[in-house]
Amino acid sequence: MDRKDYYTSKGDVVDVDEKDSIPYEPERQPTHMTKDETIAKVLEVHEGGNYHHHKLGHHDRDVDRVRNIVDLIEDGERKYHKLSWWRLYIVMLVSAVALGTLSMPSVFATLGIIGGTITSVSMGCLSVYTSYVVGQVKIRYPQVHHWSDVGRVLIPGKGGVFLSRFMACAYVFFVCLAIGSHYLTGKAAFRTIVDDQAICGVVWSVVTLVVMFVFSLPPSFNEISWLGYVDFASIMAAVFCTLISTGISAHKKDWNTGWKATALPGTTFERGLVSASNAIFAYAFNVGQFSFMEEMANIEDYPKSIYALGITMICIHTSVGALGYVFVGPGIKSPALLSAGHTMARIAFGLALPVIFISGAVLCVMNGRFIMDKMYPNSVVRYVNTARGWAIWIAIIAALSLFSWLVSEVIPGFNALLGLVGALFNTATTVYGPSVMWFVLVRQGPCFGTRKNTILTLVNGFIIAIGLFVLVAGTYASIKDIVDYYNQVDVGKPFSCKA
Repeated sequence: MDRKDYYTSKGDVVDVDEKDSIPYEPERQPTHMTKDETIAKVLEVHEGGNYHHHKLGHHDRDVDRVRNIVDLIEDGERKYHKLSWWRLYIVMLVSAVALGTLSMPSVFATLGIIGGTITSVSMGCLSVYTSYVVGQVKIRYPQVHHWSDVGRVLIPGKGGVFLSRFMACAYVFFVCLAIGSHYLTGKAAFRTIVDDQAICGVVWSVVTLVVMFVFSLPPSFNEISWLGYVDFASIMAAVFCTLISTGISAHKKDWNTGWKATALPGTTFERGLVSASNAIFAYAFNVGQFSFMEEMANIEDYPKSIYALGITMICIHTSVGALGYVFVGPGIKSPALLSAGHTMARIAFGLALPVIFISGAVLCVMNGRFIMDKMYPNSVVRYVNTARGWAIWIAIIAALSLFSWLVSEVIPGFNALLGLVGALFNTATTVYGPSVMWFVLVRQGPCFGTRKNTILTLVNGFIIAIGLFVLVAGTYASIKDIVDYYNQVDVGKPFSCKA
């Protein structure tokens, strides 16, 4: 018997027979409905259409219950639709400018000034374009609330359901890897600031876990976005402190630090790929874009955020990467703050503590909102404005924090972890994924039907090729880098006191 797929407004797939009627799905009520009208409508639906307004007094208990639910929904909708384009810019900046910035000097040290600059600028432009495509998909397909929902609109039927579920699992796992990189940085920061090697490194890792957990408790991006100003000031202060310190040292050496315009002799193919993956990680500011845009007050304003963010990120990443490499030379460490010298490194890490916690918290909230929406798509629980909602939210954040912490202890190499996340996950969200969506969901007309489509077809085809190459080769290089890191004699084992 012939069957077809029916998609609900939530993006759920329902298989129905051709000769069966399509399941009735009421349209979203207009926003001008009064509360009493909403209550009456709900009771009418639940009573099979036999409800009349003059009978309201006979159903006081039901009315009170529905009124309470309506109040919770109204409060939740207001709470989660306040994000302006400027706050979207801040939230995306917070999720991208943190640890990626600290890894850029090592990218330049591997690729040289020329190679590093080309990589940084080209990745910035590519990220702006792919983020624009992601926004177009969100506008055209409102049922896409998160990255995993893309699977159901890309591929119809059961294949799309499988792809959606696979993307959901992958999304949660790899965001946890990104959160884990903040635990690594927090542990390094506390060990550097306190400067007491007698204290076990796991202690500082646990301290970072607890602090970041507390910062992750606000459930709304609008609520956490105000911390973005503190976050940005923190990373800029730490970076400038490091650059000034290393710049003074470089001046004393007559700028002869050993930096090169091109890659250093002996640079392996694997090291180059890890650096490219780190650059992808640094510019992966659209990882949470679907989730962020879900809370926007006016979704059409998103391009303003993307363009402003692209310009900001290119300027910061390119200048910090180039200056850090020139001032320190090939011996630049990662994160770059470790190269500031003993005293200045302690100061720099002290300034960087807010960005370590806040940016990590934004990622944790992003993951938590995704899980919450998937677990309770049609419940007031997802608004986190009831006792039960808060209890579930805190449990989700605690579980995500603990899992990410365990990952950070198993993979203790900062560059290796960022490279693995960049190659496996960020290539999908920032490189080839949006280009695939352009071909399937955004493109209008034949690929070579117009001059515009011809250009975009070639551009997106090239982006897909680059993304798939980095996915395969970059993953191999990152895993090899992790193995080589573990084989070093002076590297501590998982959960050991040695960092």
